[in-house]
Amino acid sequence: MRTTGGLLAQIFADYRRLILALVVVAIVNMAIDALVIYPLSLKVSASERRAATVNEQLRAAQKDSDAVHATLAKTGQAETDLATFYKDVLPPDVSGARRLTYARLAAMASEHNLTIVQRSYSLDDSYKGRLKRLQIEMSINGEYPDLRDFVYAVETAPEFVVIENVGVSEGARAQNGLTVLLRLATYFRAVDDGR
Repeated sequence: MRTTGGLLAQIFADYRRLILALVVVAIVNMAIDALVIYPLSLKVSASERRAATVNEQLRAAQKDSDAVHATLAKTGQAETDLATFYKDVLPPDVSGARRLTYARLAAMASEHNLTIVQRSYSLDDSYKGRLKRLQIEMSINGEYPDLRDFVYAVETAPEFVVIENVGVSEGARAQNGLTVLLRLATYFRAVDDGR
């Protein structure tokens, strides 16, 4: 009977060339793995990380692009709305602004049982911008509920008139109600606006 050591020696002696060939193939395989495949796998991993980073940057750029397009659309709509505001809401000039407010404010005061005690108009030359401002000062007399309703009507009217100040002076209560000083303003396009 042969021992395990003797059996292995016999197998090695019989298949020495084959075993040496397998050992050489294994060493060459490990060398190729260490010198070629491992560095390539590192390059592939680095390339995959760069690709993931680029894809993330691409998604961020697409998101930014979508936001820019949305902003441009909103800007375009805002420009259209502003052009409509200039054309359809604002008076074209100072005489149009006076015409619009003079008759309309008088009619609204009358509708609310108020008396216009005094009214004056002045162009605000200190106001800078694309629009010019026409200031209106009105002193009106009437009962408090009528005055309140008048203020509401002015604020909700389609004409662009802004109430800047409402003042009641001491002793303003007259026999016929309360006297209130209103400072209002309306705007119109400047002549050199080009719109």
